[in-house]
Amino acid sequence: MKNINLTKWRYISSAISIFLMLASLTIVCVKGFNWGLDFTGGVVTEVQLDRKITSSELQPLLNAAYQQDVSVISASEPGRWVLRYADTAQSHVDIAQTLAPLGEVQVLNTSVVGPQVGKELAEQGGLALLVAMLAILGYLSYRFEWRLASGALFALVHDVMFVLAFFSLTQMEFNLTVLAAVLAILGYSLNDSIIIADRIRELLIAKPKLAIQEINNQAIVATFSRTMVTSGTTLMTVGALWIMGGGPLEGFSIAMFIGILTGTFSSISVGTSLPEFLGLAPEHYQVQAITDTP
Repeated sequence: MKNINLTKWRYISSAISIFLMLASLTIVCVKGFNWGLDFTGGVVTEVQLDRKITSSELQPLLNAAYQQDVSVISASEPGRWVLRYADTAQSHVDIAQTLAPLGEVQVLNTSVVGPQVGKELAEQGGLALLVAMLAILGYLSYRFEWRLASGALFALVHDVMFVLAFFSLTQMEFNLTVLAAVLAILGYSLNDSIIIADRIRELLIAKPKLAIQEINNQAIVATFSRTMVTSGTTLMTVGALWIMGGGPLEGFSIAMFIGILTGTFSSISVGTSLPEFLGLAPEHYQVQAITDTP
């Protein structure tokens, strides 16, 4: 691959990323999120059934009885299930009678999570995201010169915004597992960005006469195989979670899958192009000699 072509594609992909990021922000502002019971409150019921019963047998009966999508989660032992659903007028039905066609049903406990608790969780989740971003900002500012750090930080915001826009556009349930995935994406994307940024810094010191475009291209080529191997193996793991994890892990897996793809893309495109436009140069990393002249 010619370096001039690599520069061209970096600029094109960066322009596309910025456009899609603005579109994602618009989607989130207009459509909002389909908040899960973790944030809105609802009813949690734990039941015990025959261990041969599967979630695919439970789901249709519960959805029809409660007239909503009921979350069915396998508990710690076979045959025990945790059911989560919104507290509506239709939710006050006899769950034992609803599941009677499947055999003997034992209702172990039922608890109600009020909206106040859900609001507190939403606030704590937002605070956790903010603290994580500030901690990353502090680390990047310490580790790199601010121009290079800005590229990594912009890539982080880019990746998170894409995931949020997907859940806003599809109106998939946004719950605590999805929030955990968003926080995990921050760390994963940061890792990719730091690998490339560290290589750029090394080249700026070792080859001060080389143009910044060429330095960025060489850094991408030097780390490309490592990035693809890491991203590929991680995607395989997340894909296995998506396929075999079932409903409870679907949101987490989808969020991670999107985050890994966009994280790899953004660390190569906007993560390297933005410092160029901000004027990153070799002299920013050259050691300045201290003279004895007062």
